[in-house]
Amino acid sequence: MSSLKRFCYGLAAVAGLSLLAMSATAQQQQPLSISVKQLADNVYVAEGGGGNTGIIIGANGVIIVDAKVSPEAGKAVLAEVAKLTPKSVTHVILTHSDGDHVNGLAAFPAGLTIIAHENNKKEQEAALAAGARNAPPADRLPTQLVTRNKENLTLDGVKLELLHWAPAHTSGDLVVYLPAQKIVFTGDIIATNRPAPLIHLEKNGSSAGWITTGKGIAALDATQFVPGHGDVQTKQEIQERVASAEKARATIASMVKEGKSLDQIKTAMGDTPPSPGGPNFASFTEVVYKELAKK
Repeated sequence: MSSLKRFCYGLAAVAGLSLLAMSATAQQQQPLSISVKQLADNVYVAEGGGGNTGIIIGANGVIIVDAKVSPEAGKAVLAEVAKLTPKSVTHVILTHSDGDHVNGLAAFPAGLTIIAHENNKKEQEAALAAGARNAPPADRLPTQLVTRNKENLTLDGVKLELLHWAPAHTSGDLVVYLPAQKIVFTGDIIATNRPAPLIHLEKNGSSAGWITTGKGIAALDATQFVPGHGDVQTKQEIQERVASAEKARATIASMVKEGKSLDQIKTAMGDTPPSPGGPNFASFTEVVYKELAKK
């Protein structure tokens, strides 16, 4: 990779993490509350303190899916794990590189196997190299990389499929599928705290890739879909969300072809300004417009 490309990658990561910084700071200022819900005999979800965290209890250890927003939240997850089992956390799987899913790793013990998509690690390394605010812990970067679209793993007796269809929320998304339990951890590809998909263009996410990925998630033989934020979803809810996004993208694409401006399209799509003091993420409309208007 050329120096220019590395520099651009670093700037992109800085921009993405800066967008998350206000959200992460606001979450840390709120009283920390972690709520654990059981999904199967050995599978739980911990809500609060950042993105949703999966807790999977294996034969001899515990597998965590995403590590929350801060060391404090990471400690809270470990405390909840200790209430469920005396077994130690041995593996962490990261669904993507956003700080509210990664930064809690600072509280986790050293020597863990941290699994992530190869682009996830690149994004974290670029953020660290650029000195980005809210950068991930330097000593908790991924140690095992996923380089293919599908990897079948058995960790501590638990069968998992790690899936990556295309860049979607970010370029380094991973979906964690437990076929025996029919449970899927989607990361922020699905996040019910927003009405439409959140795409980080600065991390090379893609609205077309999001739809491809959403369809792939919906096609899995599963009954419980754990989003990156929000309540557990059904297959029908996932299907409806994907269909809505696909319809919206087609409508935006048609208006772009007609030569309408971004402001005109945002008005037609009913976009509303971001809440004062909240994170100013690009809307789905803006993302699709920027992708298509430059072609």
